[in-house]
Amino acid sequence: MSGDDRELLRHHGDVDAARGLADFAVNVRLDRPPRWLRDRLAEALDDLGSYPSADADEAARRAVADRHDRHPDEVMVLAGAAEAFALLPALRPRLAALIHPSFTEPDLALRTAGVPVRRVLLDAADGYRLRAEQVPDEADLVVLGNPTNPTSVLHPAEEIRRLLRPGRTVVVDEAFIDAVPGERESLAHLADPGLLVLRSLTKMWGLPGLRAGYALGSPQLLAELGRARPHWPVNSLVLTAVQACCEPRALAESGSAAAEFTENRASLMDALDGVSGVEVVGAARAPFLLLRVPDGQRVREELRERGIAVRRGDTFPGLDTDHLRVAVRDPEQNSLLVKAFQDVVERG
Repeated sequence: MSGDDRELLRHHGDVDAARGLADFAVNVRLDRPPRWLRDRLAEALDDLGSYPSADADEAARRAVADRHDRHPDEVMVLAGAAEAFALLPALRPRLAALIHPSFTEPDLALRTAGVPVRRVLLDAADGYRLRAEQVPDEADLVVLGNPTNPTSVLHPAEEIRRLLRPGRTVVVDEAFIDAVPGERESLAHLADPGLLVLRSLTKMWGLPGLRAGYALGSPQLLAELGRARPHWPVNSLVLTAVQACCEPRALAESGSAAAEFTENRASLMDALDGVSGVEVVGAARAPFLLLRVPDGQRVREELRERGIAVRRGDTFPGLDTDHLRVAVRDPEQNSLLVKAFQDVVERG
């Protein structure tokens, strides 16, 4: 893999966004955590004078376990779900199959570690639909997102389960599934020795600067994944955030947010469908849309000149410069985005 390709894989939406721009490039719901969560984190600041305790880790794992009807031993708290991607080489896969287009960190981490990688490119004409038979039989590690970034496709849980087999680990990145009403198609509840489910708190709770998430899997799989982790791998604030975001108050808020995302996404899709030259790709189920726009690089640059940041799509394997990803915001912000596309695309 060339150095240029590696740089593309390292590209994320925060690079496209910049202070002063209306940010449709980063898929984070809030510009800061909600007040109740900030208060909980502030209360935990006094704990920073001590090393993170085993009791705090157990409390966080128990909260996650209760949320997903799992055992605490099936939970690993992470410094962001992305930490798990960096840990994947510890599983010592012989061949990793990565479902693309998708989040690029697993691809980068595995290739950097020298793990052979096979990219399984889903077909745009088929709606980027997952078909288990496309994954090579010899792959002993399979990684996919659900719903998938950047296509916004939600794969059926039953189709993902078809990937499970003895001797294979299937990693499902569910970073955005709490934005799906009822967390439909989630596999977080499923205890299977070959299944690893990853969750992030970043997107729903406005915590990109904290890096908080968790993994769900068998105790044996989690032990293998974490064999090279340092001592105290997550800090006290992460443990506090994980526990707080699994409590009933947080789950009620995220459920309301998921319903709001669904309504705002439908309105944004309808509006963008009315812009000549803009195509909404696929049946979106996540809090973002994948667009196909002719001369996309020019469009992205002109949107930026008008104060609008969108995510370039060509850094995702299987997409090109005519693909852009846009986050779903509130109706007022979405109207600004639609107006900008009208100015740039329709009026040239």
